[in-house]
Amino acid sequence: MAEPGAGGPAVADDQGWRLRHLPVLLAASAVLGVVAALVGAVTGGGVAALGAAAGVAVTVVSYSLTTVVLARADAVNPQLVLPLGLGLYIAKFTLLGVVMVAVASTGWGGLVPLCIGIAAGVVVWTGVHIWWLTRVYSRRPGS
Repeated sequence: MAEPGAGGPAVADDQGWRLRHLPVLLAASAVLGVVAALVGAVTGGGVAALGAAAGVAVTVVSYSLTTVVLARADAVNPQLVLPLGLGLYIAKFTLLGVVMVAVASTGWGGLVPLCIGIAAGVVVWTGVHIWWLTRVYSRRPGS
């Protein structure tokens, strides 16, 4: 079990560490959203551009929500991270499944670009997060 204050004095002095990576991830995702829309427009027109950009947006909203909720839970009590994380995971994937089935049932032409945008968003978000953790956060003073 995690003990309150287990982070030590370094964490207590740096209350913003839980969300410090978020602006970098959002910026990378914004660039991806523009690129996805451009690729979609070139390869499939306006519907594909909208679908690809919307797919990236779905990933950004999902991951940002998780980041903020878990950072807040960890700040309040680290023992809340697991139950809130699992509950949020179940809720998000249930909602995503319902939305994807609803979109698929309409026959909308942007469904495939939407799915590709979601996948690209996951890859970019995860890749940039790994880069940030290994190249930026690991080089902070006191680490």
